[in-house]
Amino acid sequence: MSVETSTAGGVEEVESFRNRARGWIRANLRPVPTTNPERMLRRVLNDEEELAAVLHDRQLQRMLFDAGFAGVCFPRAYGGQGLSPAHQRALNEELVGYEYPARVQVPTFSPCAAVLLEFGNEEQKTTHLPAILKGEEIWMQFLSEPSGGSDVAGALTSAVRDGDEWVLNGSKIWTTGAWWSDWGLCLARTNWDVPKHRGLSVFMLPIRQPGVEVHRIEMLNGSKEFCQEFLTDVRVPDSDRVGPIDEGWTVGVRWLFHERMLYNSPFVTFPASTFHSASSTSLVGVARATGRVSDPWIRDLIGEARVLEVVREHLQRRVGEGIASGRMSDQAAALVRLFGGVASARTTTIGFEIAGAAGAAWTDEDGDAADIGADFLLRQTSCIGGGTTEMARNVISERLLGMPRERTLDRDVPFRDVPRSRPAGPGGSNR
Repeated sequence: MSVETSTAGGVEEVESFRNRARGWIRANLRPVPTTNPERMLRRVLNDEEELAAVLHDRQLQRMLFDAGFAGVCFPRAYGGQGLSPAHQRALNEELVGYEYPARVQVPTFSPCAAVLLEFGNEEQKTTHLPAILKGEEIWMQFLSEPSGGSDVAGALTSAVRDGDEWVLNGSKIWTTGAWWSDWGLCLARTNWDVPKHRGLSVFMLPIRQPGVEVHRIEMLNGSKEFCQEFLTDVRVPDSDRVGPIDEGWTVGVRWLFHERMLYNSPFVTFPASTFHSASSTSLVGVARATGRVSDPWIRDLIGEARVLEVVREHLQRRVGEGIASGRMSDQAAALVRLFGGVASARTTTIGFEIAGAAGAAWTDEDGDAADIGADFLLRQTSCIGGGTTEMARNVISERLLGMPRERTLDRDVPFRDVPRSRPAGPGGSNR
């Protein structure tokens, strides 16, 4: 049975949309090898090459926009297509094996554009959403802080009102790609005299401006995509505040939902099954490179990885449809987040087990088995980035299963009175 969606321009069936997308993709995009997501944090490009790749992704996004395939589920009023998640899935399925604007999708479309769509005022949406859909603006989320870990509501970055502006001071961290991005969606503390969840506000700000310093963090494998940002007297007009003052946690709850959805979001254009079939396919390559493809134990490991992929794919589909239909709480996104993180870490471990000695020492001549050891050492990133799996477990237990909330000592306590460690170094304060 075909799915139909009413739009301002009429009704287009999903299969008609799929056929149109298939023809355009094959005529305009280059075929590319399927990317192994477990290796995305490898440093494979120098800075000049990375910037060129970002520019190319912007151009690809503009091509999608001009062809009518950008923002499939965004309203037409903001440059989108006003279609359904089923249409977006069809586009994603047709993109498998072809280039696409990877660096523009996450976190630009989800969670940032999704948050703007839900909480931004009309001027903010008409200004920024079309620019995002055209690839003119790449957004990052200024959410995590060096002192906060997974306690997003414990933000210490402050925003002080000064007339029609706010002055921001603080630091954000683990922002992938901030050094080549345009805008940041920032959670900041606007009230210290109420409990921590009640004194937050959300702002948007250009990244390249006075007072914003972006420092790149080098990982053990040489990747420098993670960044830390230092905000010093950054002035933000009140017109760039997203949502009401001191009600940033209301925005934040949905923000975190969209962050957990990430590549499962109906707002993201991403080749279907890239986070599934790529892993087991690459493991076959590792087995061949090490001469172990006929080993029954190795075949069992590859089979285990494939089962994890299939389960993850069907879980994502079921939860996504359940949330869209209202049968499931939007907090069910934590189920996908938890399984995805654990499965990715296990798949990376399987690759290390298959690599054998090449997992400890390798050269470029080892082919698909090269760098597997570095991947293994970074395997827990899949359980940290995009919200930790520990937080996902809390959400599942408390908000889905109705178990008692975890005991906290800062509930109903003004945030300025909550004890916290002083920053390292001389003269540090706890603010």
